[in-house]
Amino acid sequence: METRMKRERALQVVLVLAGLYYLTWAFITFDILLHSSWLQGNKDALPMFTSVNGVLGVFLLLAVKQPARHRSLIAYGAWSSLAHAFTMTIQTAEAWAHGIHRADSPQDIVINGAVGVLLVVVLVGLRAKEPAPARPAPVTGPRVAAHQP
Repeated sequence: METRMKRERALQVVLVLAGLYYLTWAFITFDILLHSSWLQGNKDALPMFTSVNGVLGVFLLLAVKQPARHRSLIAYGAWSSLAHAFTMTIQTAEAWAHGIHRADSPQDIVINGAVGVLLVVVLVGLRAKEPAPARPAPVTGPRVAAHQP
């Protein structure tokens, strides 16, 4: 019982850390929009991207109390983090091939990849604790009420 509680607490800690990580993106979005920095360098998609991840952070934090009820959200967080890290890896490799150094690599690749892996670990932990599916009540046949005049 104690091991199970420690494991559940560890899963919740991972969700809090991932949620706080992505919540910081909401502040990045606010800063980008406040200073109109997205206008420089034609970065129209940047505030949209950071706002989506900021909202993900809010919902990961809301999922901390009952992670098993929010598996699809956690899965989205995990796979979107891994996809983000993979995309950044390709961008960095292409930039290096052209002699360009990207300012946000490789630390951002490692951070996003680590968040994705940790959220996958949370999913695996939730799968092990998943309750058995509810079974429907057996059907015994139609019941007809007797009609009394």
